[in-house]
Amino acid sequence: MGHFLSKNGKRVKKRRRKVRKNCFLRGPCMLCFIVHNTSALDEDQFESASKAAERYTALTTTEECAKFLLSPKELSIWEEQGKSLLSSVPAKLIGPPLFRTVCSDYSEMPVCKRKCAGVQACTPCKLPRSAVGRVPETGLNNDIAQCPVSVCTLPTSTAECTNLGLEGNMGDCSSLLQQPLSPLGSEDSEVITPENLTDLRMESEPPNINQLPSSILLKVTDDVLKRIASKNRNRIQINISDCRNISDTGVSSIAMQSPGLQKYIAYRCKQLSDISLIAIACHCPLLQKVHVGNQDKLTDESLQQLGEKCPDVLDIHFGQCYKITDEGMMALARGCPRLQKIYMQENKLVTDKSVKTFAEHCPLLQYVGFMGCSVTSQGVIHLTRLKELISLDLRHITELNNETVMEVVKRCKNLSALNLCLNWSINDRCVEFIAKEGKSLKELYLVSCKITDYALITIGQYSATIETVDVGWCKEITDKGATQISQTSKSLRYLGLMRCDKVNEDTVERLVQEYPHITFSTVMQDCKRTLERAYQMGWIPNTSTAS
Repeated sequence: MGHFLSKNGKRVKKRRRKVRKNCFLRGPCMLCFIVHNTSALDEDQFESASKAAERYTALTTTEECAKFLLSPKELSIWEEQGKSLLSSVPAKLIGPPLFRTVCSDYSEMPVCKRKCAGVQACTPCKLPRSAVGRVPETGLNNDIAQCPVSVCTLPTSTAECTNLGLEGNMGDCSSLLQQPLSPLGSEDSEVITPENLTDLRMESEPPNINQLPSSILLKVTDDVLKRIASKNRNRIQINISDCRNISDTGVSSIAMQSPGLQKYIAYRCKQLSDISLIAIACHCPLLQKVHVGNQDKLTDESLQQLGEKCPDVLDIHFGQCYKITDEGMMALARGCPRLQKIYMQENKLVTDKSVKTFAEHCPLLQYVGFMGCSVTSQGVIHLTRLKELISLDLRHITELNNETVMEVVKRCKNLSALNLCLNWSINDRCVEFIAKEGKSLKELYLVSCKITDYALITIGQYSATIETVDVGWCKEITDKGATQISQTSKSLRYLGLMRCDKVNEDTVERLVQEYPHITFSTVMQDCKRTLERAYQMGWIPNTSTAS
């Protein structure tokens, strides 16, 4: 997030009028827009926003920027300024819906593409990050529920256990649902009443928990978990992501009563340790999916237990579990030969040894990601063994050369998604080879790589399959490259140009009109799509302030 934010906060007040005129057109973020949009703010609001911007400029790393902007205090400031901003946008600048609708189906691999790249006309129904629901099995590669069916209906008094995602037949949960809803971690939050849920309820069917907004996170404790576990033993999925009040004891209790469990998801549960994951491994031999990213306390011991007790594991995610080393990873690889998906992120103790072991012992791997791990070309070259490889994420690899990437593309004939972002060594020659040899490739991400217009031109000239290209932050990309790939590529559907400062916004506007089948991503285009989505959700601008 911090990469997209303007760093001119210290001079906001002095250059107030000048910045208002030019700042947004230079391509910063909504933070810069809100701070400098003085027509939408009164003096007190502007003063608080300016002070926040000054504190922001003192930060030095992207991590510090993210923590600053996501802190409750700062979020409240930006939220208020954002409301003022949107309410004062002149209607003549927005007008009727101008933007096309895009509906694309992309793979699960984390990418650098902007989330608002297209307006979803047929957005599939996703479960909340933590929700109760029955999800039909659609295969390992698709965790999106197209038609979620409610497990338990929502009584007149709203639910306490919604934050716990349990897939399976839980029976009647009405005895558990006795407390009002309130956002996670907020003591003074407004209680959601039946009147607030009027729009969510449909006359043709009974109300259910899945109709609640996904942004509502509820307080779930070990006691709630135990009571749910006592209902039956047929659950096949547990999702406790972001539930900070659940301990190892609660997870262990539900593991002991869930012998048929297949999917365990617990993102950002930093309070959990090896005890909970070992309990899952010991009591749930049918386990297939384990996603426990960002759990700082996990060590190699739990991975060793998974490898010994759960040979049918197909999908693992241990990103940002910083204590995991090669020892645990290699034990897991040897014990789970049917593994199809592995995703690691910023695991600095994971090296080439792990990559080699997975390539040797897990020949069915289809999705592989080692973003920011201590992996080099010497480890990546072993991935050429994987004939079933579909998606490869090599963002921010310590040492990655062009020859290794080209060899992987040449040998892995089924590769359809390749992410090389944040690798400065990747150049035009490598991209030209990828365009020529990647016969199955559909997605190519090259953010912050050492490429020029020539790379885009070769993609348009040689590739008949690539649909998504992201070259954001590539400083040598100009109007020429963006124009030629749009003209020559028959398959292109998305072109990411975020912070390609040599690409003129007027050129992008022209391309939008000439090639409506392509979604172009820039600061300005993404902001327009955001406004369009606001229109679709029923937002109406305040025309009384229109000039």
